[in-house]
Amino acid sequence: MAAAIEIRDLVVRFGADVLAVDRVSLAIEAGEFVSIVGPSGCGKTTILNLLTGLLPLAQGEISILGKRPAAGNPDIAYMLARDSLLPWRSALGNACYGMELRGAPPAAREAKAMELLRRVGLQGFERAWPKALSHGMRQRAALARTFCLDSPVLLMDEPFGALDAQTKLQLEDLLLELWTAERRTVVFITHDLAEAVALSDRVVVMSARPGRVIADIRVPLARPRSVRGLQKSHDFHELYSAVWEKLEEGLGSAFEEVH
Repeated sequence: MAAAIEIRDLVVRFGADVLAVDRVSLAIEAGEFVSIVGPSGCGKTTILNLLTGLLPLAQGEISILGKRPAAGNPDIAYMLARDSLLPWRSALGNACYGMELRGAPPAAREAKAMELLRRVGLQGFERAWPKALSHGMRQRAALARTFCLDSPVLLMDEPFGALDAQTKLQLEDLLLELWTAERRTVVFITHDLAEAVALSDRVVVMSARPGRVIADIRVPLARPRSVRGLQKSHDFHELYSAVWEKLEEGLGSAFEEVH
């Protein structure tokens, strides 16, 4: 069976002097949850932007469900680090927005958005404006907007990176609950190694720039999982240590300079 996402010999340069990504190859099966970790500037977000077609592909090959990347691909839903809620739309209006752009009928999109807002814990706040929502509630609304789309591939760029520890754990468990129900293909970018291990089927570790894949670590922890429950698991901490060791290797001289 062909992979849902295939990246082969990807090379990305910015201008003549900056080699950002160097010969990255990666295959992700349908329904897999794969996290990519690595130091800032190693090309993680660049890879997501290439998958969406927001950046042109200059060298290498990328296939998403058998097709080349293209902007506006309905097979992809992209959740950014910021919630990017439209301030003039309510939580419900924001959750509906992607479906509206894709031409979903008004009644159908509102019913789906109401259900997703309920599932993410925003029942009773459907008509609230973004300015009236806490940061965590705004991220819940953004998560609902993402899952409202029927896209089989979800790209997530540090969606919980700016949250406090308690809210982050709550949303990680919520994401696992939503993903377990539908098993979409997820590519998840994070700097939080514990988050990567807790959520993923595999953790891909990239080196400092130029970004290269230096490890692809399978996470054999049983599903369904509780992110909070894993904090007491010896196997979880062993995997965390293994990912951290590989990340240290990938930092190389940059790590030595800092320390």
